[in-house]
Amino acid sequence: PKSCLVALSEFIYTECLSSTEMTRKEQQSIDLKFGQNESSTHKIDTQSVATMENNASNMSTRQNSFFPDGGYGWLVVFAATWCNGSIFAIQNSFSILHVMLVNANQQTNESVSQFQIAWIGALSMGMVFLCSPLVSMSTDRFGCRATAVGGSLVAFVGLLTGSFAKSLPLQYLTYGLLFGAGCSYSLQPTLVILGQYFQRHLGLANGLVTAGSSLFSVALPVLLEEVLVPLGLERTFQILSVLPLTQAALLGATFRPPPTPECHGDVQKTGHHCTLAEENTFSGIRIFCVPSYRMWAFGVAIAVLGYFVPYVHLMSFVQEQFEDSEQKEWILLVCIGASSGVGRLVFGHVGDLLPGLNKIYLQAVSFMFLGLASILVPQCLTFEGLVVVCVLLGVCDGCLLTLMAPVAFEVLGVQRASQGIGYLLGLMALPMTAGPPLAGLLHDQLGNYCLAFYLAGVPPLIGGLLLLFIPRMHHHLWASRAEMLPGLYGTKVRAEDSLPSQNIFTDGEPSLNKNEITQL
Repeated sequence: PKSCLVALSEFIYTECLSSTEMTRKEQQSIDLKFGQNESSTHKIDTQSVATMENNASNMSTRQNSFFPDGGYGWLVVFAATWCNGSIFAIQNSFSILHVMLVNANQQTNESVSQFQIAWIGALSMGMVFLCSPLVSMSTDRFGCRATAVGGSLVAFVGLLTGSFAKSLPLQYLTYGLLFGAGCSYSLQPTLVILGQYFQRHLGLANGLVTAGSSLFSVALPVLLEEVLVPLGLERTFQILSVLPLTQAALLGATFRPPPTPECHGDVQKTGHHCTLAEENTFSGIRIFCVPSYRMWAFGVAIAVLGYFVPYVHLMSFVQEQFEDSEQKEWILLVCIGASSGVGRLVFGHVGDLLPGLNKIYLQAVSFMFLGLASILVPQCLTFEGLVVVCVLLGVCDGCLLTLMAPVAFEVLGVQRASQGIGYLLGLMALPMTAGPPLAGLLHDQLGNYCLAFYLAGVPPLIGGLLLLFIPRMHHHLWASRAEMLPGLYGTKVRAEDSLPSQNIFTDGEPSLNKNEITQL
């Protein structure tokens, strides 16, 4: 069996070198799977090689259908921009809503604390991530359009009913749970559908979506502070509910799945387009069998424990720290939104230039600088210094959000990315929810926010350090995979040569593709 395998590999090697008309993408798309034990080796024969060669000419057409990389996809980018902008503008402006909620609740309940009020925003942001595994299954089952439209309508109901909530429990239910869950069901499909329409320009598309949505984050704080705050909390929630309602109509009109020529079943007979989700057989928690994904997911989950603290408590901190200042504190949120938009656009393009999992290095550095910015907040003795820190905070935020989906596609591939993003966001739910209330509790006990911001900067530093080890671990994984076939290679394979441009996994382990054989 070993000699047969060697002879077969030499035959494939010769055939690959003679196929000069094949492009690099076609070579990468052909996946030659070897057995992992002696019994599976017996099953490799010339018939599988013939089948592979016969299907090679169809691979390029199939890839182009999977990734239009333009055209109608840019309209999808516009709709995704509106969705992301509506959601994150409201979530990131909660620092202003936090002050309004404190004033409104103190009128009816004098014993209300920062800890109790912080739970409203924390629940909302936490639900965005907690519901993500369910959103992944819903996206795979019903498609991106139905899931996103349904989530937008739930978010609309949450904001509208929140305007009539006069007690903390009702505010937890409406703004915290309903609005947060609706945001989750409408946000995640925008990340998934971009991966269906783009491949070469996926980083740029994500950068445009997140950069465009940051315009909402720049404009909404001004609108809230200058126009809506004087109207009161009830009118503010009612006006904000228009955003997810408009979002539902826009997503319903644009989020159609791209057609693919090869699906399960005959497309021409059924008259229906099939989606990538229909071919998704890598379901459940099996994605955690992939070591690179497992370490990435838990590293990000650790890092986000202090991520949302500035967005909730920054306005209250400024009011306490700069009581005599005539500066308008909402300017800080504008600076965060503007710099985040620049960071998303720039790092979206930079991410396209970084091959494979090297994108994680950029994400890790961003987490560490974000933690440093949080630690520097209490050290700012002037308002201008705080503006500089907020700009740094926004740039790091833009980099993190832009690279989240491209890294998931690199680690798991197109068909697995939906569930990968879902489980990642689900892991982020608990730390994201716990961070702001814990910071509020420290404020209630100590009377200031200094220790809260110091501690909020520690988890991003730890998470960023963990992410730095992932690309190296991925190199060793592929190197050991190549060494499982002794005698197959005439020369030693370098670890960097054994890394594919796009990972394809079988039961948590990478498979050997034809591009790797031609490199030998």
